[in-house]
Amino acid sequence: MDHGVVGARCDGDTLTFRLADPERRLVGVRLFQHVGVPGDRLDFTYDEADRAWRLALARPALWRLEYMLELRHPGGGTELILDPENPRRVGGAFGDKSVVECPEYAEPAWLRLPGAEGTWREFAVPVPAVKSQTWIRIWSPVTPTDRVLVAHDGPEYDKLGGLVHYCGAMIGAGHLPPHHLVLLEPGDRNEWYSASPAYAWALAADILPRLYADLDSVRSIVGMGASLGALAMLHAQRRYPDAFAGLFLQSGSFFQSRFDKHESGFRRYLRIVRFVGRTVRAADGPPVPTILTCGRVEENLANNREMARALWRQGYPAALFEVPDAHNYTGWRDAFDPYLIDLLHRVWG
Repeated sequence: MDHGVVGARCDGDTLTFRLADPERRLVGVRLFQHVGVPGDRLDFTYDEADRAWRLALARPALWRLEYMLELRHPGGGTELILDPENPRRVGGAFGDKSVVECPEYAEPAWLRLPGAEGTWREFAVPVPAVKSQTWIRIWSPVTPTDRVLVAHDGPEYDKLGGLVHYCGAMIGAGHLPPHHLVLLEPGDRNEWYSASPAYAWALAADILPRLYADLDSVRSIVGMGASLGALAMLHAQRRYPDAFAGLFLQSGSFFQSRFDKHESGFRRYLRIVRFVGRTVRAADGPPVPTILTCGRVEENLANNREMARALWRQGYPAALFEVPDAHNYTGWRDAFDPYLIDLLHRVWG
């Protein structure tokens, strides 16, 4: 794999970026990214000899970096663009980003495996507790099964993280037993997934019972989610312990005041902080096998470490795995194997 491109390179411990501007039409260029690099290190400098803007950055603890460029125009205007000198692109929840990959990085091998055959069904479920409805898509293998994996942000997990292909490939290769994959549409995500008691009730009282009714048999449901979706899955499991046999939580938004004051503008910040505070202070809990993953350069890393310690202390068979990436769907995708497969083996045998 060629990890070096004209606009961005990863060489050892250094990331370098270049943007040509032969007539110097710009007054500044800044790297726009989400890995916690101090802001005073992200401004490019203009190289008169090269007629280009350049930045050399000490590589954070990651194997790939998603980014955009912030251009500063005369008169004070700014705009965010993809790097025109880097052809590599990756999709994300908020649109495409440019990406630079380091020599250590390789895409998961399962992306090249064939998937198992399966069928789809789709339907809406009324959820009166949140005065709405939610759409559910279910992929089912040909082989009958009573195992179910339920994913918050399901459509995005599939589109941007390849979740359906992963499950099908693992079933087809014999690495996982056959199971249904349920993709839950997020609806009003910031409201539903922010430790909402109403949504937790809707999940336990409306959505999961519909799965029991629609599928031939259900013995064991594992829940998964990323960011706020992970928070909402843990919140539902704490309120309704019989709902899930295991949890796969990626980069959970487990906000705490001492770590996450920068998130205080989020309208449900206090509700999340109260739930997380009660959870980490609890003497015990309703334990199920739980695996957490989080990027090494994420702002969420400290609160994920704290949550993992708390769950372990409360009797959960819990473990946190830190991966060399950030808060994005590719990083979450790359952690499916081996961490999701390990959890499902633990729960399903």
